[in-house]
Amino acid sequence: MIRVLVVDDEALIRTGFTHILSAADDVRVVAAVPGGQAVATVRQLRPDVVLLDIRMPDVDGLTILAELRRLPQAPVVAMLTTFDADEYVTAALRSGAAGFLLKDTDPEQLPHLVRTLAQGGTVLSSEVTRRVVDGYLDHGARDPGAARLTERLSERERAVLVLMADGLANTDIGERLHLSTGTVKGHVTNVLAKLQVGSRVQAVLIAERAGLLAPPPDEDAR
Repeated sequence: MIRVLVVDDEALIRTGFTHILSAADDVRVVAAVPGGQAVATVRQLRPDVVLLDIRMPDVDGLTILAELRRLPQAPVVAMLTTFDADEYVTAALRSGAAGFLLKDTDPEQLPHLVRTLAQGGTVLSSEVTRRVVDGYLDHGARDPGAARLTERLSERERAVLVLMADGLANTDIGERLHLSTGTVKGHVTNVLAKLQVGSRVQAVLIAERAGLLAPPPDEDAR
């Protein structure tokens, strides 16, 4: 059972997400609270996944994210927003968020996205993915520093990193590479350590900057 905490200052959003996720047999919403109660609730209930609104009137979502990341057993945190062009996207991912979702995400996809997060996967809406990649790549510029970091990776670790960039969870990566989930977890740990980052999203963005991944399609060229 995946334990989920929903954090949003709008009661309608909290109710909606709770209703949608509670319909899944393997997901349990342990609480849905406003921003001011987020950290205390995480300490008390220890959820596996936190869906956290990035913009709230009384408390900054980035501040809550930073506090949660400092906890001894930090949960996986995905940020929620109404805007695909939110200027906080890059800051949240740099701070260790495991994903970034629009609040109007297809309800049928939400349980699957939560499962992906719980299994160590990366979740980004397509709109957010393009914005983040563009911001990090500076319109296609290759970063020599990022390239040097990725040179530390073994061939197998690079293969794992490429599949991480596809948003695959550890179990799915294991199936693709014919490895056990435990072995994949070990490779992921090594990738994060060698790239000197604290989250899968940060590792993927370094891979983008290093030129390891295919660039997003050029919509103007279609």
